[in-house]
Amino acid sequence: MSTSVGILGTGSAVPARAVSNEDLARRVPGAEPDWVVRKTAIRSRRFAAPEEATSDLAARAAARALADAGLGVDRVDYLIVSTSTPDHPQPPTACLVQDRLGAYGAACWDVNAVCAGFVHGLVTARALVADRPGAHALVVGADVYSRILDFADRRTAVLFGDGAGAAVVGAVPAGRGVVAHELASRGDAAELIRVEAGGSRFPASPETLAEGAHFFRMIGRGVSEIVLAEVPPFVDKLLARAGVSAEDVRHVVPHQPNGVLLGELVRACGLTAATTHRTVEEYANVGSASVPLTLDHANRAGLLHPGDLVLLLGFGGGMSFGACLLRW
Repeated sequence: MSTSVGILGTGSAVPARAVSNEDLARRVPGAEPDWVVRKTAIRSRRFAAPEEATSDLAARAAARALADAGLGVDRVDYLIVSTSTPDHPQPPTACLVQDRLGAYGAACWDVNAVCAGFVHGLVTARALVADRPGAHALVVGADVYSRILDFADRRTAVLFGDGAGAAVVGAVPAGRGVVAHELASRGDAAELIRVEAGGSRFPASPETLAEGAHFFRMIGRGVSEIVLAEVPPFVDKLLARAGVSAEDVRHVVPHQPNGVLLGELVRACGLTAATTHRTVEEYANVGSASVPLTLDHANRAGLLHPGDLVLLLGFGGGMSFGACLLRW
């Protein structure tokens, strides 16, 4: 008999510093507060303090997820951190999180599928736990985008914040947990979301710094077009694999790119009968943390009930896509 695997606990963490649209308008040319709300539905976001890095937020979220699951750090066998803003190019941020937690029995590694990365990490964790009943995986999505934003570019600077979310993955009763998943990538659209410098193609140099090539860049219209074209059939494929309809889904926990695109996407996917959980208005787009942070908020609010079908949906740079259907 195969092992049913699901989420045993969730946690999240955000920096203390809240940045309103009014605050941002003083730094970003042309980013009037009314324009930001009209275009994105975002009203606030959190920015990390100078001494905070991705691993700090990740460790806080991870500790809260373990507490929610009622597990000690000695029970963690795998620790996966999804991030596109690691503390350093190496070592893996997951190893830094391990050290902060004291989870020294865990194997640790990073995943970078940008905003789809948490779902990719969750699917990986499910396979590992299913293969080794009794094991537990800690999957974290964390990003500190405020460090790579170009505040002269209002198209991107208003969209992002910093945060982390985490989930403990382990065996659950039969009939619960992960029902089905889908993962996909579109490398031919990789240029839509990028940070060009700092890697082996364009190593850091005075020239790349002068050009601003270390900043996050995005072709917003292209991203919206590919998301609205690719994600609905992607979701349909997942639901068909699971043998359920869109009407059976009770909760949608999506990546939070911006509030306007999110509303369009839910309608395009035919998921309007489900409750769509949103944190974008308060926290903006927190990258790989969007899905687990939003899931944690829904969980802690008592909105997810045993037996509910919950759709986790991530999409982002790569372009990368990930969807996971859970029976809570």
